[in-house]
Amino acid sequence: MTAFTPIERRAAASLSLVYATRMMGLFLLLPVMSILGQDLAGATPLLIGLALGVYGLCQAVFQIPFGLVSDRIGRKPVIYFGLMLFVAGSLVAAVSDSIWGVIAGRALQGAGAISAAVMALAADLSREDQRTKMMAIIGASIGLSFIVSIMLGPALMSHMGLAGIFLLIAALGVLAALLVRFGVPEPRAGGQNREVSVIASDLGAILKNRQLQKLDMGILLLHLLITATFVCVPLGLLERGIPAGDHWQVYLTACLASLLIMIPLIGLSERGLGIRRVMMISIIGLAVAEFSISTVGDHWWTIVFAITLFFGFLNVLESMLPSLVSRIAPVGSRGSAMGVYATSQFSGAFLGGILGGWAYGELGLATAHILLGVLTLLWLWVIRGMQEPQRSTGYQLPLDQISPDSIVDTAALEKSIRSVKGVVDVSVMADEGMAYLKINRKLFDEQELKAHLAG
Repeated sequence: MTAFTPIERRAAASLSLVYATRMMGLFLLLPVMSILGQDLAGATPLLIGLALGVYGLCQAVFQIPFGLVSDRIGRKPVIYFGLMLFVAGSLVAAVSDSIWGVIAGRALQGAGAISAAVMALAADLSREDQRTKMMAIIGASIGLSFIVSIMLGPALMSHMGLAGIFLLIAALGVLAALLVRFGVPEPRAGGQNREVSVIASDLGAILKNRQLQKLDMGILLLHLLITATFVCVPLGLLERGIPAGDHWQVYLTACLASLLIMIPLIGLSERGLGIRRVMMISIIGLAVAEFSISTVGDHWWTIVFAITLFFGFLNVLESMLPSLVSRIAPVGSRGSAMGVYATSQFSGAFLGGILGGWAYGELGLATAHILLGVLTLLWLWVIRGMQEPQRSTGYQLPLDQISPDSIVDTAALEKSIRSVKGVVDVSVMADEGMAYLKINRKLFDEQELKAHLAG
């Protein structure tokens, strides 16, 4: 297996830290906002939920536009601008003593939507055969930042208060900007990369794709459940006599125990059961977790068990869904498909904040979790008719390697490439000088493709 070049190694390390630092600014609030927000002037459960979720609304609105702008003016300027908005929003929230000031600050934080630009920068700084590894490392950093933040937030709560946590988040935004400036290599002249960039002309077909619709609705529901659950769970722990400063112990134990669910199920998704069945098991497991959280008594271990179920099945779905989008997306449109997927994800976070706050205020904690459990079961209806995807990965073939005179018969070339063993799909973009392929790594032979085209 080809190793990273020094530049790719540096890019992977620095961009992972940028992403993790930035995401900690979001995740630190999940386990504490519903508790600390009660001290703000004008706070109601619904408005606390809005403060948690409005970040997602602004991310959903600006994610694709920021990505498109980064294709035109460069990745780093867009990332710097987004981080400036994030830091400014954190400071606005830190100095606010009313719920509406915090909502305004959270909205400004969310407007700094840099995820698409960071992923595009990672693509610019990596070779095609190393890109999947680069994205996996960044993805792992997000998961790690979630675990650290869920435990760190409650530990900081009693020492720093909400204003102190927002100031810490602002400092993390500044640190991320410094990492971009001094840690991330300068990218080559870019433009759009269809593996990560949103192509406006592709959006219509992506939005009409029935299989992608199921995944987009799935990630919307999943992040709705995450945000709504974290509006309710911290308050439920308080009701059961667990002090806010000790919540990290519950989350740490549950995170570690959840590996006993996550690791075997992810393994079974690739062999034996298949992805669709593991998805169904995980959705049912998530529903059981919500019902369990609503009914557990005051015993510490029963509470941890219910939250362990939630973390375990949540992490299975969180890790599987992006991979499914990548496999199902039409060849050459992966970036557009991921852009719509990310928009759905952040929309779910917004709706979850609103639903969680409303349900807690109007229905009470137990009924709120029952409602979330029923909503989870509706996800099974959403994925009906979902097909088991083929294992495939992206591969790019510059057209100048095939036709140096730049004259390409697109239809004939696609037909020729599609006949090569291991090629799942192909799309030739003559105006970009690139053929985009989906390949089965176990069957595909690069030398066979080149020999076929040369012949």
